[in-house]
Amino acid sequence: MTNKIISNKIKCTKCKDIIESKYRHDFVVCKCGLVFADGGKDYLRRGFNEVEDYEELSETMGEE
Repeated sequence: MTNKIISNKIKCTKCKDIIESKYRHDFVVCKCGLVFADGGKDYLRRGFNEVEDYEELSETMGEE
């Protein structure tokens, strides 16, 4: 069973910016540069220093 990605977005806990990667290789960085999201609806890739640097806001749906 895999999960289909509906939206690929996160919120930076420092600058409160909500960023969304909308397509494959869409590398999006928050305005303070602390975190990034990448992958669109193909994969979820995150960049951060500490796990507490971002809040996960992505939506997924289970598939069989």
